[in-house]
Amino acid sequence: MSICEILSVGTEILLGDILNTNCRFLSRALADMGISVLYHETVGDNEQRLADALERALGRSDIVITTGGLGPTPDDITRDVCTKAFGYELEFRPELARQIEDYFTRAGRKMADSNLRQAYAPKEATVFRNYNGTAPGLGMKKDGKCLVLLPGPPFEAEPMFRQSVVPFLEEYRTCTIVSHQVRTIGIGESTMAQIAGELLDGENPTVAPYCKTGEAYLRVSARAHNKEEADLLCAPVIEELKKRLGDYVYGIDVEGVEQAVVPLLKEANLTVATAESCTAGFIAKRITDVPGASAVFKHGIITYANEVKEKALGVSPETLALHGAVSEETAREMAQGVRKVTGADIGLSVTGFAGPDSDEEGKAPGLIYTALDAPGVTLCEKIETGRNDRDYNRFVAASRALNLLRRYLTSKPHQGG
Repeated sequence: MSICEILSVGTEILLGDILNTNCRFLSRALADMGISVLYHETVGDNEQRLADALERALGRSDIVITTGGLGPTPDDITRDVCTKAFGYELEFRPELARQIEDYFTRAGRKMADSNLRQAYAPKEATVFRNYNGTAPGLGMKKDGKCLVLLPGPPFEAEPMFRQSVVPFLEEYRTCTIVSHQVRTIGIGESTMAQIAGELLDGENPTVAPYCKTGEAYLRVSARAHNKEEADLLCAPVIEELKKRLGDYVYGIDVEGVEQAVVPLLKEANLTVATAESCTAGFIAKRITDVPGASAVFKHGIITYANEVKEKALGVSPETLALHGAVSEETAREMAQGVRKVTGADIGLSVTGFAGPDSDEEGKAPGLIYTALDAPGVTLCEKIETGRNDRDYNRFVAASRALNLLRRYLTSKPHQGG
C-alpha cells in the first residue's frame, strides 16, 4: 500500500490567519482511493525549512502532495524547491504563459509581468491546468517517488485534484475505502462506544467513535474493490449500530440534526416556528440552511428582553416573575406563544444562560430549557452543559432544540394541515 504525506506551505497557516481545509479534503479523497495518508506537515515560506521538510517527506512516503506556494510573488517558493529536490530544472513553457494570459483576459484584468513566473515548469513534469486561477499544478515521478504540487486556494486545489490528479495517481490506487457516519445526539462518546461494544474490534469494516460539539458519531469504514462492495460491507454494521443506539441516532452521513429535521417536516406536511432567546436566531438559521426549508419553516422570533417575551409571545408576567426567564415554564409558554402567533403546526423555543458569566440569581451558564408545542402536546427538556463557553452553549442549545423536534416527529405518525 502506498504511503502519502501532505505538505502544506504557507506562513499564513502557521500564524492562524487561514484555516487549512486542504488537508481535510485531500485526506478524504485519497482515502477513497485506498491511499493512506500517514503524515501532515505545515511549513512556512522559508526555502531551507521547506527543503528540509520535503526531504523528510520523500524519505518516509511514496507520494508527497504539497499545497500552496505556487503564486507569482518572491515568497512563492514551492515550485523551485520541489524541482530542485527531484534534480530537475525549470524551463519556460509558452503554452502555460498563454493560458495565464487568457485567464486575465477573460477576467478583464491586466496581467502583471510577475505572473509569468508561473509559466515555468520542469520538462519532465506533468502540468495540471488551473481553470480557476493562474497557478498550474505539477506532477513528477522519479525513482519510485511521486510529487504533486497544488495551488493553495481550495477553490483551485479541489477541482484540480478531482479532474487531473486523481487520474495521475491511478496507478497507486489499491482499493476503494468507503466511510459512513452514524450521527448521535444526547449521548456521550464513551457511552456510545460502550454500547457499540465488540463492533469496535472489527477489521473490515472498522468502527471508530468520535466526538463533535454537543454530539458524537461512529465512523464505519470498509475496504473493497469498489464502492458498491464497500457499501455492502458497511450496511449490516450500520443497521446493528442503529438498533443498539436507538433514538440517539439522528441520521447517517448528515452534517447536522437540521438535515434530518427538514425532510421529516416535509414528509409529515408540517410547519414549524421558532422563539429564541439565548440562541438569537441560530435555530432558525440552521433550519433555513437546508435547501427547501421554506416549505416547512414558518417564522422566527428573537425575544431576549422579558417585555418582548410578553408582548410578542404572550408569556405571562406572573410566569416570568415567579419562575424567571430561564425556566421550564417560560420555555413552554414561548413555544405555545410562537405557534399561536404564527399559525405554525409546531412551536419550538429555547431560553437559557449562554455565559460566560452566571446570572444575577447565581444560575450557572449552560443552563438551558428548550420546549416544543404542538396540538395536544407540550414537551420540554432541561439541559445543563456545565460549560461557560458561550459559543458552545448556543450551538448545543440549538442542536438539542432541533433534536427535540426530531424526536417528536419520529415518535408517531403526524399529518399537517
